[in-house]
Amino acid sequence: MAYKHLFGPVPSRRLGMSLGVDLVPHKVCTLNCVYCECGKTTKLTLDRDAYVPLDDVLKELGHYFENNLKPDYVTFSGAGEPTLNVGIGKVLDFLKSNWPDIPVAVLTNGTLLSDETVRQEILDADLILPSLDAALDASFRAIDRPLQRMDVNTHIQGLIDFSKIFKGKIWLEIFIIPGINDDVENLDALKAAFEKIRPDRVQLNTLDRPGTVADIRPANGAELQQIVDYWGVDTVEIIAKVPDRKGIASYREDIEGAILETIARRPCTLDDLSRILGVHINEINKYLGVLDEEQKLLTVRQERGIFYQLKNP
Repeated sequence: MAYKHLFGPVPSRRLGMSLGVDLVPHKVCTLNCVYCECGKTTKLTLDRDAYVPLDDVLKELGHYFENNLKPDYVTFSGAGEPTLNVGIGKVLDFLKSNWPDIPVAVLTNGTLLSDETVRQEILDADLILPSLDAALDASFRAIDRPLQRMDVNTHIQGLIDFSKIFKGKIWLEIFIIPGINDDVENLDALKAAFEKIRPDRVQLNTLDRPGTVADIRPANGAELQQIVDYWGVDTVEIIAKVPDRKGIASYREDIEGAILETIARRPCTLDDLSRILGVHINEINKYLGVLDEEQKLLTVRQERGIFYQLKNP
């Protein structure tokens, strides 16, 4: 059975072997972040909808678990914001009713947690991985590029309200972009915010591959460590370095080989590779991370987006 709404399991830097559940089309999101490796948001919205047929998602999950090994996690993720789908609670209930021993994670930007309905729908998850890239409005708009009516304080309050009622783990990701959110004023505001949110972990991340705009760079290890030292909080950790994903059981050499063969013929965007190989964008991204770490790729920014090509053809 070919899956339209499931992908993987893929080697995840934080979750091991993760089966992805994609509940929105590419690229429907509440934000248009400058660092997104999935590309520019094509539908920027706060409107929740069905987006994909719920029955199809449940059918694919049933088929997967009848015919495959259990993953380490089932993760609501994909190339957009999963909480935009009004059926996320029903899918979560389906998973917990049928496979209660498999932990479920929700990878979200957290912007819809200001909605009490959304908070209630994902309460039965085991792990929530929300984002908070800025606690000051100017930086929030520079990095995450939300709709004008979105407010960073509402975003933060939604995270605080959710943390008060959620019984599972919260790992809050903060994406550092030098020159935008790494000065003292921004760092102090972020610390004040996450001390109110009280996540189990605060995870610092930065660019792994090119984002959607050209004039941003990744923070280096020393810069990230300086932030950790400045905050002086035990729960803060750096996750930016890509681990050895080849050591994870779900890593497939055939997919890596297919990517290399494809870009050897001609440079391709992420969308091109996903369409040509019939592999979900998020899964392609994991392999590009490995190939980039091994210095096998070059990236070229053109009008249609970021093109990947072999470094030594």
